[in-house]
Amino acid sequence: MHIYTYTQPNSIDITPLISVYNHEGVASVEFQRYYSNKLKKFVDKLMDYRYFLRYNVYNTNKELIFTCKKVSKKGRVYYEASDLVQQHTYIVAYDKWKELIPDLMITDGNLQIKLHKEMEGWSRYTHNNKEIARWKAELKEEFSIQLEIEEDSPIQNEAFFIAISQCALFVGG
Repeated sequence: MHIYTYTQPNSIDITPLISVYNHEGVASVEFQRYYSNKLKKFVDKLMDYRYFLRYNVYNTNKELIFTCKKVSKKGRVYYEASDLVQQHTYIVAYDKWKELIPDLMITDGNLQIKLHKEMEGWSRYTHNNKEIARWKAELKEEFSIQLEIEEDSPIQNEAFFIAISQCALFVGG
């Protein structure tokens, strides 16, 4: 199992560059909430920081490797996650909207991963009904976040899970 940890400010209006550490305490990637301009950030503040939602993930050389952004079209909300290294795009859409805490379905057209969203405890990623990863945020002075990826997960890229988790679980929307 691959284990990653990071801390996140307890307010979504603070957008620092955050380092993610592997189980050996070595930085593996960094991420940051991204606004393309100051007007979007100002409007987003008026919308409770949940309208313009995009996270960028960078490798240790500060190269952009993964993005996840919220998309709203015709009243439908979903996320578009892009692996810029593999040039691969995933759609992350809510499944069963009428549930109090709906699950999300992540697909690229072939692979399907379900994200079982939990407000407290572990949110679980499953593939073929088998848990492949889990993400948890615990509030202390800051959020202490842990990501665990199983050895047999079809996706081993921590940037995939971090970008999607930050958008869909940490900020939501």
